[in-house]
Amino acid sequence: MAKTVLTISSKNYGAWSLRGWLTAKLAGLHFAEEVISTDDPAMKAEMLLLSSSMLVPSLQHNGIKVWDTLAIAEYLHEIKPKAQLLPADARARAHCRAICGEMHSGFASLRASLPMNIKAHFPGFKVWSRAQADIDRVLEIWTDCLTTYGGPYLFGKRPCMADAMYAPVVTRFLTYDVAISPACAAYGQHIMDLPAMQEWVAQARLEPDEIDELDAEF
Repeated sequence: MAKTVLTISSKNYGAWSLRGWLTAKLAGLHFAEEVISTDDPAMKAEMLLLSSSMLVPSLQHNGIKVWDTLAIAEYLHEIKPKAQLLPADARARAHCRAICGEMHSGFASLRASLPMNIKAHFPGFKVWSRAQADIDRVLEIWTDCLTTYGGPYLFGKRPCMADAMYAPVVTRFLTYDVAISPACAAYGQHIMDLPAMQEWVAQARLEPDEIDELDAEF
């Protein structure tokens, strides 16, 4: 059987890598990591071979190669249905896919203004209006899901694909000291308390400081 490999970038700065990695962990997939060093030109050339648009992560499993975080998540749902990466109820499943798609394609101002940087902390960070509009929409999504499905995760008692998609935003809110409601803060703490998230954060803190965060945020 072919080796299962998940290719990722920086754990401190790589938001898309976190999404794919956390989804794979939630699925219970056993995989080896291949970490692309974003400050090494030779390794960046290798990354370009993975995708013409430099999209990471990339998963190789049983001879199948899949990239793009949502595609990986859907593939993992197919091969690991018992992990319940998507809700069982059709209405909730559609809702989950919708907010995952919204994160996948939107929130450009939030990404640009508050890039993921797990090791950093910027208390009192000034958030501009466009980024604030994105933040407000994220909090609206979280509040709606927590109210509708009862928490502690977005779609109920266990973390799913949507939680993995929004996990990097949880870290951004902590890094930039973003003011959020108690309910959303409690949700964020549940995400940060996940064993997989604690593993990711611990490894992110070991990364060298000189990595160019703009090169890592794909």
